[in-house]
Amino acid sequence: MNNKDIKDSIKNAGLYQWMIADRINMADSTFYRKMRHELPEEEKQKIYNAIEELKKEKEAV
Repeated sequence: MNNKDIKDSIKNAGLYQWMIADRINMADSTFYRKMRHELPEEEKQKIYNAIEELKKEKEAV
């Protein structure tokens, strides 16, 4: 499965893919399409950073 590591990270953080797309200023439909293929490391890092930011915000509430 492509980008399984990212999908697992999103799920384990209790987030949704549309939240990540919103954080990185991307339409959710574009994000879903990009996730169909393995992403370059640079793009993955942006997504991981967004996951961490959202996770911290969620825990702060």
